[in-house]
Amino acid sequence: MRQVPEKPLFIVSACLVGLCTRYDGTVKPNPSCLKFLQGATWIPVCPEQLGGLPTPRPAADILSGDGYDVLKQTATVATSAGADLSTPFIKGAKQVLQIARNQNVTGACLKARSPSCAVSGTIGVTAALLREEGLTLHEF
Repeated sequence: MRQVPEKPLFIVSACLVGLCTRYDGTVKPNPSCLKFLQGATWIPVCPEQLGGLPTPRPAADILSGDGYDVLKQTATVATSAGADLSTPFIKGAKQVLQIARNQNVTGACLKARSPSCAVSGTIGVTAALLREEGLTLHEF
């Protein structure tokens, strides 16, 4: 049974808190996310880096499905040049899930419009895995 921490504990897309993890190497902290996290404890993660991809890296999109389909290996994550990045995206999602389990997080704050982290629209690979785990997902 999962222990609930005294203060809310979130995993958060590292790019949202101003770490240099965005695909294009830019730093763009999200003020709304930082405000949401006030009073909470949080662990920054970047599924794409945890999966072994560098920063900067080529932009990627999910093709022919969503994050759930990538996890089932019926869709792919690919760059515009056609490079299949599904394996590192799945590996990174599993790493984030392991962190979430090990630390008994209460939810996740994730980056919108990301093939890893998007919650709305086409759900990302990491977001799909965390939702399957039953975590509450917040998108910024």
